[in-house]
Amino acid sequence: MGLFNSFNISASALTAQRLRMDVISQNIANVNTTRTEDGTPYRRKMVVFQEKEADIPFSQYLSEESRRRYLTGGGVRVTAIVEDQTPFKEVYDPSHPDADENGIVRMPNVDIVTEMVNMISATRAYEANITALNASKSMASKALEIGR
Repeated sequence: MGLFNSFNISASALTAQRLRMDVISQNIANVNTTRTEDGTPYRRKMVVFQEKEADIPFSQYLSEESRRRYLTGGGVRVTAIVEDQTPFKEVYDPSHPDADENGIVRMPNVDIVTEMVNMISATRAYEANITALNASKSMASKALEIGR
């Protein structure tokens, strides 16, 4: 495992959590959007993470060093941003411009409480990865001090 592998792993996690926070912010911003370009209410979006494998050329995979490096992983990556397919909320509001003939308005499937919990989770994951990055940086710094 190289000196900078832990930096790269933490950096990938920071990038992924930042994107997750952006998607959560978009969901919160559209909590009352009843009409999108396709004419339906806004659908909640979710980020899908996947383990990022270490980058090893196939020609080097069979060596002992490459197998060790492969087993350590390469961090995380975002594979997709998917729409939540739960049904829209229905609210009775006959004065709303998007109400149907019965006065029912289809509202986005965004739940503020769920989004706030996800935001706290993303924030904590981001902070944990900053802590891991700082620990790796401190270890690298101490290793360099040994040579003095």
